[in-house]
Amino acid sequence: MKAKIIKTEQDYNEACERIYTLIHSASEAIEPDSPEGEEMELLSLLVEKYEQENHQMKAPDPIEAIKFRMEQMNLKQVDIAPLFGGKTRTSEVLNGKRTLTLKMITLLNRYLGIPFESLLNGNKEVELEAEMRKALLKVPTIKDYLSGGRITTI
Repeated sequence: MKAKIIKTEQDYNEACERIYTLIHSASEAIEPDSPEGEEMELLSLLVEKYEQENHQMKAPDPIEAIKFRMEQMNLKQVDIAPLFGGKTRTSEVLNGKRTLTLKMITLLNRYLGIPFESLLNGNKEVELEAEMRKALLKVPTIKDYLSGGRITTI
């Protein structure tokens, strides 16, 4: 396969298949300076660039992130209740009836290692009023930042 810029999903799939073939066709490790090693490195870079532009993963919902960590650590609600301020509050948060506070977010990060990014994503209650949003989007640097794909909801 001749290496080229990946522009379509078909190009992407072909590059992935070629990488797979290269990895599994060699009986021994591929040397980085060999023709196969250089082809695989180039294809990997092209695939990575395409994935960054077209397959961006969204951060998980904060509640799902907490439940996932609980499952990983084999924890029950009662185990993490001190981080929320009690059993009742834990249940309310995990059932979506109460939002996470800054203190809860900090404690979940500190004691369970849940990344801040996962805990802060998805709070649909935090919004700007329409007029304030329009005023903010008139600022060129903010508009450029938001249109650059860094924030999906404006």
